[in-house]
Amino acid sequence: MKIKPVTFFLCLIICSCGESKTNTLTIATASNMQFAMTEIVQSFTKHTGIKCHIITGSSGKLTAQISEGAPYDIFLSANIKYPEELYKKGFTSSKPIIYAYGGLVLWSTMHEKPSLSILLKDTITHIAIANPKTAPYGEAAVLVLKNAGIYEEIKNKLVYGESISQTNQFILSGAADIGFTSKSVVLSPKIKNEGNWISINEDNHSPINQGVVLLKSSNRKQKGERFYTFLFSEQAQNILKKYGYSVAQE
Repeated sequence: MKIKPVTFFLCLIICSCGESKTNTLTIATASNMQFAMTEIVQSFTKHTGIKCHIITGSSGKLTAQISEGAPYDIFLSANIKYPEELYKKGFTSSKPIIYAYGGLVLWSTMHEKPSLSILLKDTITHIAIANPKTAPYGEAAVLVLKNAGIYEEIKNKLVYGESISQTNQFILSGAADIGFTSKSVVLSPKIKNEGNWISINEDNHSPINQGVVLLKSSNRKQKGERFYTFLFSEQAQNILKKYGYSVAQE
């Protein structure tokens, strides 16, 4: 039977897409790592030729997706708790390990001098944080407010993003007067000149221990292992430091 040219080319496209998908490493990463991960992946692909697809979201939601069978190869969480949860349930092929320590900042595009004290002012009506139930940076922000003794006074001002990414959108758009986000966000090339921010003292919240695990359901285990190894290389760790993370080896 003769194959028509159009059918032949369609087959080539379908096969090509299937092959591309099979060879692409899918990395699920917490939203705070969005900018740093893009740069790490670019470096990794340049050195190995392995293409990567990045999926971002809150650590809690990504954990739920993995538990439900999402086809990810490797998971980088904003804390160590969620990777440990997946490990205990048998979803990982490696033990959770800390790859970086995150920093929390208070950021505003509307106020020149962000501070915890101005959160009490009547002029501040909306304070953005990531959902503390699913996002470790949101959980850290709530702890900061409680330790400062102002949580009860300002809790009605809080607006919750599903992840750090949505929280950033609230702050950038002016939908929130001020908000808590990851230090890596305000140091990113796209955002570093937007507004003003202050670092939050690490003593005011639990350490943000960011963990990574390889996933058992992965069909690209060798590629995942190569990325996992690269994450702890000097080159990747330097990128993490550039975005304000403390690295595990320090």
